[in-house]
Amino acid sequence: MAVIQYYGTGRRKTSTARVFLRPGQGAINVNYGPIEQAFPAESLRVQIRQPLLLTETSDKFDVLATTSGGGVSGQAGALRLGIARALVEYNAELRSRLKKAGLLTRDPRIKERKKYGLAGARKRFQFSKR
Repeated sequence: MAVIQYYGTGRRKTSTARVFLRPGQGAINVNYGPIEQAFPAESLRVQIRQPLLLTETSDKFDVLATTSGGGVSGQAGALRLGIARALVEYNAELRSRLKKAGLLTRDPRIKERKKYGLAGARKRFQFSKR
């Protein structure tokens, strides 16, 4: 018997999230544990649940996700995108609502590389006249 599930990949900064939506009561597991363990901050948990609340599907699906790379903020953003993409795979009619809220847009901002001759990406070393 095949398990019905919908898949979405999310990325933000250097984080990646693989998200599986399975029919259930709304449990969210991240890296084989409860969401509270992976994301202690309530603000990040709210951000992750955003696509589910917007489409009113938070009690229809269990979310199983694995995240890697980056920090907690990047991983939360990656999860949010992954959930949104999986919801579109489940029902294409939800796309316009998610798109309007900006949940299907991959945030392109990543760390700028350090340049030679500079202290960082843009910061210069202190200028000394003498």
